[in-house]
Amino acid sequence: MTGLLLCYYGDDLTGSTDVMEALATRGTPTILFTGIPTAEEAARFPGRRAVGIAGTSRSETPAWMDAHLPPVFAWMKESGAALCHYKVCSTFDSSPAVGSIGRAIDIAAAVFGQACTPLVVGAPELQRYTAFGNLFAHFGPDIFRIDRHPVMRRHPVTPMDEADLRIHLGRQTEKSIGLVDFLRLKNGLPPEELSRRADADAILLFDVLDEETKAATGRHLWSLRSDCRFVAGSSGVEYALVAEAAGTPLSGKVRAVPGPGGRGPIAVVSGSCSPTTARQIRHALENGFAGIPVDPAALAEGAEPAVRAALDAAAAALGAGRSPLLYTALGSADAADAIDGHAIGRGLGRILAGIVRRHGLGRVVVAGGDTSSHAIKELSISALELLAPLPGCPGSPLCTAFLKTEGEELEIAFKGGQVGTDAYFTIVRDI
Repeated sequence: MTGLLLCYYGDDLTGSTDVMEALATRGTPTILFTGIPTAEEAARFPGRRAVGIAGTSRSETPAWMDAHLPPVFAWMKESGAALCHYKVCSTFDSSPAVGSIGRAIDIAAAVFGQACTPLVVGAPELQRYTAFGNLFAHFGPDIFRIDRHPVMRRHPVTPMDEADLRIHLGRQTEKSIGLVDFLRLKNGLPPEELSRRADADAILLFDVLDEETKAATGRHLWSLRSDCRFVAGSSGVEYALVAEAAGTPLSGKVRAVPGPGGRGPIAVVSGSCSPTTARQIRHALENGFAGIPVDPAALAEGAEPAVRAALDAAAAALGAGRSPLLYTALGSADAADAIDGHAIGRGLGRILAGIVRRHGLGRVVVAGGDTSSHAIKELSISALELLAPLPGCPGSPLCTAFLKTEGEELEIAFKGGQVGTDAYFTIVRDI
């Protein structure tokens, strides 16, 4: 693929579609693959200026990263893209043992031969903010420091117990971590000072607190690209680069993308334990969806009776003209620490694939960031492209899925646990 402005690897699927939305809605044609594309797969999508790979590293170990990330980063390096981005969740939840952002940066820095890696986490569009290196995120009507966030401080796998990202990331890498704080960005950062900062530290975190600091960060990322081609961070990287005031080749205004219209009943599978998703499930059940609880333990064990029972219940719901919503949890109280989340995701993916095959559904949803990353493997999807953003739900758009059998397509949305309004599932059904 030639003429690329940006390529990226998302550490989970929902984060990968978040980046695609940020780029595509501002005029940068973007395609997202489910693995390193072959030459034949890439040739199916000419004219794209950004390309991504949806990964799973957010839920993987450092040993897994050592084995699987080097070829991804090598592909990114050889892509010819002006910037290459390792995309992480905007809540930055990670640990030395699971989803280590530090280990990923260490691997990439070695592949790219790069002395300094810029890092951007704040994304005002998603109500994520960094100030003096500390991360803040919304919940309901309020903004919380991430270590006091009602959900993220209790995350079942990677709880956030430290808001200062330099300290949190410092547990995952031995690299020095510097900061360009929002006051310095607002007061102006001369090129020579920026270069000194990049020379002084192996990781350079940029505060993003508002539109001004976001655009300034985008300008600086682009100016550093010759020496710091690889960057890490949330979709705040893309939101900074596309900001109109950033003045980069990716800058652009938000363009209106109309919804395609309702398709009748849809199917939803959810492995999310988030209270946000629980509210969305309850709202959907009050608005025409048929709730179908699925035993996560049976699903993780690969029990065929559990899969068959779920498929039969979904068939009954569809026969009654309702949208089946299959879920393994209804809030964090249902989280089961000992159950393999990877297996739950794959099991839900098998169920959803079976529903699509049996009933020819044209639109479906997968809820849960880690769930989505593992469920997609069961759906025979080769690539994704933005179909339409969802009102009030930035970061989890409706996508066109191109199946591995050429010519076959499916409309699908992947929703992170913390993303979306209470009406998310009904919006996807009706948009």
